[in-house]
Amino acid sequence: MTLPDILQTTYPLPKASLDKLLALAEYVELPQGTCLFRDDQLAHHIYVLQHGLARAYARRADREVTFWFSGEGAVLVSIRGYTEQTVSYETIELLEDSGLSRIHMQALQDLYRTDVHLANWGRVMVERVWLQTEQQLIARQFRTAEERYADLLHQSPHLLQRVALGHIASYLGITQVTLSRVRAKLK
Repeated sequence: MTLPDILQTTYPLPKASLDKLLALAEYVELPQGTCLFRDDQLAHHIYVLQHGLARAYARRADREVTFWFSGEGAVLVSIRGYTEQTVSYETIELLEDSGLSRIHMQALQDLYRTDVHLANWGRVMVERVWLQTEQQLIARQFRTAEERYADLLHQSPHLLQRVALGHIASYLGITQVTLSRVRAKLK
């Protein structure tokens, strides 16, 4: 998927607005393990993932809690950094060597003030991130481990080949031992 296709998928933009947004984008290739956002640093960019895989997580005492995985076509952003210009509560890490387009947040905010189409693009982008977070929260509260794993198999089966089982267990809100039991039960 090309950058214009990804941006247009988020919210359809007129050509002039799309061109302004594309002018801000800088393509970068980054290795697996790169942290795009850290829970101890202020975020200055948003990223559009053109190829590769990322995850968002928070550190809690002796473990990491994975919130989500995102693949090709995702807009990666620290919502707290984006909306409040403060340090994030999460770390977003690349799980594979990845190609991304990087857009400076301040330049994007400046465009929002001059172009209503881009302001709407930004609003919809954040709404989608919040919806993803809400869906994960609801799943953790109201669905069993087996149901959450079955949903993952149905919605994103490719993750099982691309993501370490420890990260998948963390995402599901269970231990690796429980994940092994769930996987054996559902086979």
